Amino acid sequence: MYNTNRRKFLELFGCGCCGLVLSSCAQVPITERRQLRIFPEAKINAQAAAVYNQFKSKEKVSLKGKDLDKVKNIGNNIEYAVAKYFENEKLEDPTKNFEWEYLIVENEKIINAWCMPGGKIAVYRGMLNLAENEDQLSIVMGHEIAHAVAKHSIERQSQAVTLQLGTQIADIFLGGAINRTRNTVGGNTGLDIFQVGILNPFGRQQETEADYLGLIFSSMARYDIRQSIPFWKKMSEQNKGKEPPQFLSTHPSSENRINNLTKWINEVIIKYPPLA
Repeated sequence: MYNTNRRKFLELFGCGCCGLVLSSCAQVPITERRQLRIFPEAKINAQAAAVYNQFKSKEKVSLKGKDLDKVKNIGNNIEYAVAKYFENEKLEDPTKNFEWEYLIVENEKIINAWCMPGGKIAVYRGMLNLAENEDQLSIVMGHEIAHAVAKHSIERQSQAVTLQLGTQIADIFLGGAINRTRNTVGGNTGLDIFQVGILNPFGRQQETEADYLGLIFSSMARYDIRQSIPFWKKMSEQNKGKEPPQFLSTHPSSENRINNLTKWINEVIIKYPPLA
């Protein structure tokens, strides 16, 4: 009786999970990669906007000035290019509900930029100092905007919840074998097998996808995407000796990143020329 009930439960659970996954499947624009989204975009965007406002109140930021005007100009050009591309292709614009906002974080030690869901963007002073021209800065901003366009944050949250739920259910019927293995490997090596085997490769996939989409967005916005190579070579020099092995990172290595960009540049210039 127990085995029969267990089989029935697993069948029902499996069907339920399949239904959830199938009903929540979506595609990344342009790359057409299938992705899981089980959270409503409006909710994630609202949460991001609240965090962004909190960040503005706590950090030293610039909300006006020539440098911010430059950042906004690049962002506006990419905004327009993205919207125009989907209009031309008669496809739904993934940025139609974005409320774009830009700021500069006055920190020269941090070389970074990010774009939250819904188009909330920050560029650190350290990144402005590193980028030699607007073309190079467009590569960075195109990459970060690509994360938002591809809904990567929603996908990451969806994956994390699905992985946690699936592991808990499976462990019930495996007598805790998954968690025991995870704890044993972690205790012996200091590594989380889920992080190394699932989450890190997934993160690298998203970063590589954002590199590709960002290159497309910069090209369509009339920037010289060939500048991506000298820029990432400079970033590689900045990170020399600091980069972990790729399998321990959520980002591709600088070498692989440069190789990918080199491979894509001519294709992108031809397939995604500047939009008038």
